[in-house]
Amino acid sequence: MGAEREFLVAARSALLLIGEVQVVQAWDTPSALPEMTVGALAAHLGSQVLTAHAAVTAGEAVTDEPPVSLLEHYQRVAWIGSGLDHSSNVTIRDTAEQSSQAGHHALFASVQSALEDLTLAFGSSLPVGLPPAIRMPWWDWSVSFDDFLLTRVMEIVVHSDDLAVSVGVEPPAFPEPVLGPVLALLVGISLRRHGQAAVVRALSRSERATQSISAF
Repeated sequence: MGAEREFLVAARSALLLIGEVQVVQAWDTPSALPEMTVGALAAHLGSQVLTAHAAVTAGEAVTDEPPVSLLEHYQRVAWIGSGLDHSSNVTIRDTAEQSSQAGHHALFASVQSALEDLTLAFGSSLPVGLPPAIRMPWWDWSVSFDDFLLTRVMEIVVHSDDLAVSVGVEPPAFPEPVLGPVLALLVGISLRRHGQAAVVRALSRSERATQSISAF
């Protein structure tokens, strides 16, 4: 139950951040991310919880096909390293903006309800049929359900910082069991993009760190 427990911790943190009064007040203003309002960014953050909920409660995107590894998944996704106007990024922004149109109260209520359902499903002492793997409609492959949850936790960690910066509040401090796997994932993606030397130098020898090692 490690992945489920860590996901719930991250999801609760996301809900608390979305509920901040500063987020409500800045809903229609630009966020720290280009071409996204605060409301759209909050909706994108909340969607990480909602997609997991849809998979567990409604079987959306569930598959039993063999999954690829997590690093292979990030090798294949179109949005990494692509420009702001790439179709994948435009779709992400448009979907988030559309979701934000329902308003803060609707988003908060839907994420809160989803979190309550997932807490029951993941914490039940009865056997719960969790999905074996997930294949989102825009993927030509699947990832295991545990890996899918880690991708959602990573998104929550990264976009929580984006949202906190956007509205001038302190970003959430995630516990090590949540943050550790996210950092390991980001380092793994960075290694694939930039190579071992660049990553080691950036982390240990600032005088020889000549390039960004951003995972994305």
